[in-house]
Amino acid sequence: MAYGSIAAPKLAEELPAFSYPLAGGAELTTHAVHGEASEEVMRYFHKIFEAELEEGRTYPQEGPMGYEAYKAYFFSSTTIIGVVHSTPLEKAPQSLEEATAGRSVEEAIGGCNYIKPNYPGRSSHNCNSGFLVPPVQRGKKIGGALAKAFLEYAPRLGYRASVFNLVYENNIASLKLWDALGFKRVGLIPGAGRLRTKDGKGEEYVDAVVIHKSFV
Repeated sequence: MAYGSIAAPKLAEELPAFSYPLAGGAELTTHAVHGEASEEVMRYFHKIFEAELEEGRTYPQEGPMGYEAYKAYFFSSTTIIGVVHSTPLEKAPQSLEEATAGRSVEEAIGGCNYIKPNYPGRSSHNCNSGFLVPPVQRGKKIGGALAKAFLEYAPRLGYRASVFNLVYENNIASLKLWDALGFKRVGLIPGAGRLRTKDGKGEEYVDAVVIHKSFV
């Protein structure tokens, strides 16, 4: 990290669970974790993240990334974990433990995203986020639900705006989602990503969009 460790804002209130409808009549509940989650959950996400880095088309890091480094990256501030429920609930469970009770992580966990400062000190009111959805859960609109939850949680954490530094232009679905949620494309960095080609046989330089949204 170019700026070193950046302190997150102090939590002003306890963060509630939220519910979002998914494709096929399922539902996603979202739960905030401050710092580390259970070892099982974090190791599950670490495995998914390593596969994402190996694919080389979304995140800028080159893998492999060890487990401790992954925890420092994804679980150093606040992480939102989405839990899949096969049918709509009358009331969202308020704890991650309650939401996942009696099920394996592969069955229950729908995805996650971190929320942390993008810059230090006098610019730390601008946050950043990174998202992960397990391959087994894709196709259910979980990414869109987590994006909507991000807009609920980030202001409650005290942030005044969000800045996504590197949304690669090959990530068309992500760009369309942020456009639909009112984010603005405020910059373009030519050739910002040295990414693997879709067929995995080579690499190419891809432009990145800088995206911003104010919460005030």
